[in-house]
Amino acid sequence: MNEVTVGVLGLVILLVLFLTGIELSFCMAIIGFFGFAYLNSFSSACNLVVRDFFETFTNYGLTVIPLFMLMGQIASNSDIAKRLYLAAHRWVGHVPGGLAMTTVVGATVFKSMCGSTFATVATFSGIAIPEMDRYGYKKELSSGIVASVGTIGMLIPPSIVLIIYGIVVEQSIGRLFLAGIIPGLMISALFIVVIYGWVRIRPEIAPKAEKASWTDRIKVLPEFIVVAVIFLFVIGGLMMGWFSPTEAGSMGTIAVIILAAVRREVNFKMLVKSWDESLRTAVMTLVLIAASAVLGHFLAITEIPFIAANWATSLPIPRFLTMILIILIYLLGGSFIDDLAFMILATPIFYPAVIKLGYDPIWFGIMVGITLMIGVIIPPVAICVFIVRNITGIPFNIIYRGVLPFLISLGAASLFMFLFPELATWLPTFFMGAE
Repeated sequence: MNEVTVGVLGLVILLVLFLTGIELSFCMAIIGFFGFAYLNSFSSACNLVVRDFFETFTNYGLTVIPLFMLMGQIASNSDIAKRLYLAAHRWVGHVPGGLAMTTVVGATVFKSMCGSTFATVATFSGIAIPEMDRYGYKKELSSGIVASVGTIGMLIPPSIVLIIYGIVVEQSIGRLFLAGIIPGLMISALFIVVIYGWVRIRPEIAPKAEKASWTDRIKVLPEFIVVAVIFLFVIGGLMMGWFSPTEAGSMGTIAVIILAAVRREVNFKMLVKSWDESLRTAVMTLVLIAASAVLGHFLAITEIPFIAANWATSLPIPRFLTMILIILIYLLGGSFIDDLAFMILATPIFYPAVIKLGYDPIWFGIMVGITLMIGVIIPPVAICVFIVRNITGIPFNIIYRGVLPFLISLGAASLFMFLFPELATWLPTFFMGAE
C-alpha cells in the first residue's frame, strides 16, 4: 500500500477504535505509532513516541495550560463567582429576565479569570439556577442559559481552547486572546438580546426581582473593579510584553490566590482540591497534545494534510463555501468526539487548506472557538448539558429546549464573523500590529 492509502486506512481505524470506547488520545497514539512503524520502522516509531511525549511534557510553553486551569479552579472553588453573580444581580436583576441576564454578565466577567469552560458551567449551575428557582424562573430558561453561557470561555481570555489552538498551529497566544474579546462580548450581548426577546414573548418564564437601590449598586462595584484589575494586569501585561503567556498564567494565579486570601476564602483543603482538579484536566489535555503530535507525524509522511489542502482549494466552488464545509466537519466531528480532542485531531489536517484559501489564521481560530461553543451544547456529546444535568437533576429535554434559542445566537455570531472578519482581527492588529 502507498502512503496515502495507509493514512486513510489509519484514520478509518482511528474512528473504529474510538467507537469501541477507547480514549481518543490513546487511539491517536496507537494509530500514529503503528502507522509510522509500517511506513518506516518499529524502532523509529518507538523513538517518535518517546520524543513526542517527552517534548510535550517538558515543553516550558505548555505550562501555561495547568497554570490558567489552576487560576480558574481557585476562582471557582472560592466565593469569587458568587460575589460577581450577586453584584450583577444588584444592577440588572429588576429587568425582565434580569436574573438570566445577571448570569450572562456574571459568567462573562468570571471567565476573565477562569480558563475552564466546564468549571464555569459547574460553578453557575450551583449558584445561578437555585437563585432563579427561588424567583420562579422556568427551568428551561435557567438551565438553558447556564449551559450556554459557560461556552463563552472558548473565546474570552484566558481561553484554554485558544491556547491549545495557538500551540498546535504555532500562532501568537497573545494575538488570539485579543481576537477573542470582541466576538466573546458580542455573543454575550446576543444572549442578553435573546433573553429579553424570550421574556417579552413569554413573561411568565421570568418574573421580575426587586429593584436594588443605587446605594446597594455602588457598594458592589468593587467586585467588578477587582476582577477588571486582575484581567487587565494579566492580559494587558501579556499584550504589552511584560511577561510571557506562562508568566501571565503564574501572575494571574497568584493574583486570584491573594484576592481569595484577603477575603479569607482560602484554606488548605480548597487549595488541594483546586490543584487536584486543575492537574487532572491539564494532564488529560497534555496527553491529547502529545498523542496528536504522534498522529501528526504519521499523517505528515502520508501527505494527507497537503492533499486535503490541494483538494479543498481546487473545488469548483467559492472559497467561503469551502470554509463552511470545513466548519461543518468540525461541528459534526465534535458532535461524536470530545470537541477539544477533535480540534486537536482535525486542525493539523485542515489548517494548511485554510491558509492556502487565504484566510487569516487568527480569524480561523475564533471560528473554531465558536464552532466548539456550539458543539459542547448539542447532542450527542453536549458536555455542558451533561454537567448541568448532573448538578441540578433537570431532565435533558428541558435543558435542550432552553439551549435552542441560544444556539440561534451562536449561529448568528458565526454569520457575523464570516461577514465581518475584522471583529476578530482588529484588536490584535491595533495593539500588536499586522503580522
